[in-house]
Amino acid sequence: MKVAVLQGGVGHEREVSLQSGRCVAEALRQGGMEVVESDITPDDMTVLDRSDIDVFFVALHGQFGEDGRLQQVLEDRGLLYTGCGPEASRLAFDKIASKNRFSSVGVAVAPTVEVSAAMSCHEIENRLEGLGRRFVVKPVRQGSSVGVYIVDGPAEAAACAVDVCAQFGDGMVEPFVRGREITVGVVGRKTLPIIEIRSRTGFYDYQAKYVDERTEYLFDTLDNAELRARIDRDAMACFDALGCRDFARVDFILGDDGVPYALEINTIPGFTSHSLLPKAAAKTGVSMSRLCVGIVQMSFYRKPMQQNARTVDSDSICF
Repeated sequence: MKVAVLQGGVGHEREVSLQSGRCVAEALRQGGMEVVESDITPDDMTVLDRSDIDVFFVALHGQFGEDGRLQQVLEDRGLLYTGCGPEASRLAFDKIASKNRFSSVGVAVAPTVEVSAAMSCHEIENRLEGLGRRFVVKPVRQGSSVGVYIVDGPAEAAACAVDVCAQFGDGMVEPFVRGREITVGVVGRKTLPIIEIRSRTGFYDYQAKYVDERTEYLFDTLDNAELRARIDRDAMACFDALGCRDFARVDFILGDDGVPYALEINTIPGFTSHSLLPKAAAKTGVSMSRLCVGIVQMSFYRKPMQQNARTVDSDSICF
């Protein structure tokens, strides 16, 4: 089987995507697959014209790769590709739309104030009154914690929100939820072991994710079996609420009040040495190579594109 690994792309997460793509390509080669690596952009999608490619492994993060645009192109061309379809990708990339879906299926989320460039600092500040004294300000459509700030007081949050909107477009402000950062990977119809993230700065930002070797990724830190089961159920509920498929990663804050608050779902999580989905898979005995090959197999057998196409149980492929 020949697989084209699509990587790079555009936007703030390009370098991370190149790293993920290289790691995926190496893992697939170790699994015996023939691999073509392609740095794809909206202006250069010539790799999609190749008739010898069986499956396209989408390893682009952020804009163009994770927002549904590339998936729509692949769908329109009738090409087999890994991961979520266009609509699920669009929903997941929009943090407000996805949180609304999470809430609609009974998953706890923090209150959110949506802001835009058309709003004044005073107007934003008024909307934040009564929501607390500490806030998280972030773009509605970005990943890898790009443009995320933790600030004190409605006035500072409003000023920060104006800056975020000027740089990234629509923004959002949430009251800061004190608690523990956790994440749950989903592959096929299975949740992977819960990971607790402890960064040295107390904030899992871009530096902590991709640079700081001191960031800790811990398993088995939740003793309460009922709580673990709830988090697993909530992760799968988020996955299904958006119509996701193949794989994703759901991020939560486990509040000091004992409630797991869903933050977002990453439809193309990282595949670098720091990345959480491969770490969680490894905890279950699934190597990076087996994980990536399994994802490709799920995609290859999803649609009857060929006469010998068949339906394959994703669980049996990956685990």
